[in-house]
Amino acid sequence: ILGEHLRICPQGYTCCTSEMEENFANKSRSEFEAMMKEAGRSVQTTLTAQHRSFDSYFQDLLNKSEKALYDAFPSMYGELYTQNMKVFKDLYSELRRYYRGSNINLEEALNEFWTRLLERLFKLMNPQYHITDEYLDCMVKHAEQHKPFGEVPRDLKVKATRAFIAARSYAQGFLVGSDVVKKVSQVSLSHECTRAIMKLMYCPHCRGMSSVKPCNNYCLNVVKGCLANQADLNTEWKYLMDSLVVVADRIDGPYNVDAVIGTIHMRIAEAISNLQENKDSITAKVFQGCGNPKISTKGSSSEDKKRRGKVALEAKSSAQALEMLVLDAKGNLTALKTYWITLPGSLCSKKVMASSVADDKCWNGMTKGSYLPEVMGDGLANQINNPEVEVDITKPDMTIRQQIMQLKIMTNRLGNANIGNDVDFQDASDDMSGSGSGDSCPDDVCGKRLSKSPSTRQPETHAIPKQSGHGINGASSRSLPSAFLLLLSVAFIAAQHLWR
Repeated sequence: ILGEHLRICPQGYTCCTSEMEENFANKSRSEFEAMMKEAGRSVQTTLTAQHRSFDSYFQDLLNKSEKALYDAFPSMYGELYTQNMKVFKDLYSELRRYYRGSNINLEEALNEFWTRLLERLFKLMNPQYHITDEYLDCMVKHAEQHKPFGEVPRDLKVKATRAFIAARSYAQGFLVGSDVVKKVSQVSLSHECTRAIMKLMYCPHCRGMSSVKPCNNYCLNVVKGCLANQADLNTEWKYLMDSLVVVADRIDGPYNVDAVIGTIHMRIAEAISNLQENKDSITAKVFQGCGNPKISTKGSSSEDKKRRGKVALEAKSSAQALEMLVLDAKGNLTALKTYWITLPGSLCSKKVMASSVADDKCWNGMTKGSYLPEVMGDGLANQINNPEVEVDITKPDMTIRQQIMQLKIMTNRLGNANIGNDVDFQDASDDMSGSGSGDSCPDDVCGKRLSKSPSTRQPETHAIPKQSGHGINGASSRSLPSAFLLLLSVAFIAAQHLWR
């Protein structure tokens, strides 16, 4: 029949009524969106599988370390352990909470553990004295210079903090990447795209050419036009994949989680041994600095049965498993780097089943023949002259722009993790919120303890990173906007005082 009624397909002789054309348009739209979601699900599956593998490995390391401590300590230390079990449980609980994403200052949590342990052990080792909380406060203030646990607390703090920051950021990176793909793959097609996809996929049917495949370059122009916003993810997506690869090398290298996390119980045992071996000299130094405590009226107890045997704890290495995890992750991350810009070609070859580039008997949008227009570049800005899809390059998709920002933020976090910094925290001197901000920590719980740890840092939400200086090496420069805003705010407050 004559095709004057057609709104999308060429208006020559046609096999389609208006209703059929509308049905084909709806069908092509739902099919293309399904293709997008299917392609996205494949990437999501890869990323979530990598997260699951690493998360399982890391949690297992932590669980084994805690179990080794629980199994060995009662027989090694007797009351010294059983009366202080909660101190050890709380430490592992805090470590897990941090890894899972809680807003915890890890250095402060470790400082708190050593402080509480020292207070308990000092009282246990000196049962003949009545030791008050005020006396313990004095003792803790002198602890840094006496080093009752030797170098273990400082060494463990440095290594564990770096390992946990890297591990947490690494695990979160996979989840953020997967979430971005999920959200972006659900973005609906525009009206112009629906028409272009229909013309590409089903107009040949209306011309009686159902067996003729679309020309490859024609398909590429249609899909690049429809996925222009998605292609703009490419730059930040590549930075995220590269950042994950670099942090993976840290996890299996300088910040080796197997060597650090898997031996926490051994370091604790080593620290306790240091304290026991130097008990007399440390006690004498404390008495010299804080005075002699009163003799207890209750008399002396059995102390800790004088258990001072050499620590017989071992750590079962899983370094080979970690190495395999990292190798597998790096292979997958490298393969996914170009996902957003190779997606149009993948959809055209695998889903739309376009013909080869040189084919001159393909569907070119009007009839069977060659397709002459050049293929557009990737991204929104390159679609200004797209011959197949009308794209408004001045109106980017806001959902996708938000996901680009999520990628930037996550890459910034990984960049900081690479150099051992946690972007969830800043120095207290940089905290603009002041004393009135509050950090949901009751004074009777935190007030006394916080004063014992001079180098604590207050939590903050991570700032949006700079848009230039991407990649791991540029990570430290991304914190500049925060400093600039801080200076600007101080200048503004000073100006207000001057105006008054």
